[in-house]
Amino acid sequence: MLTKDTKVETQVYPPAVPSVRLALILVTSLFFLWGLSYGLLDVLNKHFQETLNVSKAQSGLLQAAYFGAYFIIALPAGLLMDRFGYKAGILLGLCLYATGALLFMPAANAASFSFFLFALFVIALGLGCLETAANPYATVLGDPQGAERRLNLAQSFNGLGQFVGPLLGGALFFGNASAADNSSLQTTYVIIAVTVLLVAALFARTSMPDLREQESKIQRSDSKSLWQHREFVGGVVTQFFYVAAQVGVGAFFINYVTEHWVRMTSQTAAYLLSVGMICFMGGRFFSTWLMGRIRAQRLLMTYAWINVALCAVVVSGVENVSVVALIAIFFFMSIMFPTIFAMGVKNLGPHTKRGSSFLIMAIVGGALMPYFMGLVADHFSTALAYLLPLGCFVVVGFYARSGLRSQQL
Repeated sequence: MLTKDTKVETQVYPPAVPSVRLALILVTSLFFLWGLSYGLLDVLNKHFQETLNVSKAQSGLLQAAYFGAYFIIALPAGLLMDRFGYKAGILLGLCLYATGALLFMPAANAASFSFFLFALFVIALGLGCLETAANPYATVLGDPQGAERRLNLAQSFNGLGQFVGPLLGGALFFGNASAADNSSLQTTYVIIAVTVLLVAALFARTSMPDLREQESKIQRSDSKSLWQHREFVGGVVTQFFYVAAQVGVGAFFINYVTEHWVRMTSQTAAYLLSVGMICFMGGRFFSTWLMGRIRAQRLLMTYAWINVALCAVVVSGVENVSVVALIAIFFFMSIMFPTIFAMGVKNLGPHTKRGSSFLIMAIVGGALMPYFMGLVADHFSTALAYLLPLGCFVVVGFYARSGLRSQQL
């Protein structure tokens, strides 16, 4: 029986400490989700050429809408995260992703190419938020010396998503009649929307490390402005050209394969694109391990010059052999985005989120390349269009070389 003199002891529990490992696992799941969306995008190019009778240049507008959204959303997402943290950017991105996926239902019913462009634009607004948050978050969740390897490991699951995308698209989008294809588009994107919303709920309920205070302590003695960091500026320029190359290589992959491999159907070519994505994913896992033995900058430089040579083979248009070279390009592209990104944001301290925004804005290169490649393909040949990615890989090679030299000084 309690009296007024009885002391009731209450146990006070300390607040839960966010787990860095759990945060990294959850963030890594995001890389798979946007890899899946991108993997489906390249299949949609050929699908809409066949079902909506659009030209190659017009189908390149899919990438223009998709990667143009990255350019628009990156800076607002960075400002949002400066004020509310990485988690807020992730939740906004997931909600936009799900909304865009659900818009595929009315777009498929209307069989409208413009409506599909809008739906993909909304999806990409969400993905732009996710990339602006997840890429720098993965680099700062741990030892700065391991930033390149850590981001490459997380991006390996992006490669897994890019492998699954064409596999699903090839099986579902090149099946039977146009109506059935529209139905399969609806089903695929509704499932994606539900999955994304479940992931958003998981993030909302999970405590994530807030690294804003930690970032503000880094390099306070460094009086440089963001644009005085030479490696960052070079990273923005290089990322523009690299993403242009990556998107261009994939956008007309199915067109190229059907033109340079006898009796190859669009569906089989889509499956072959998945083989390229396996190479992409395997390249990331293998190269992440290799970075423990070879400097990331040196590996990036080597891969860039190899891709220059492979693109030259693709441009030559040698039957079958050039298709193998085109697939091989994916392996050597594997580390380029995360390595350039990590090199660009390294040691930016309080400028990290804003720097990340500009690096994500540079993805707009992917919005421009497919249209110009489509024009070259329509007026000359698909093979000749691959001269444009070749030039982009040259830029990557020189950036990697300059980064390697700066580390040796």
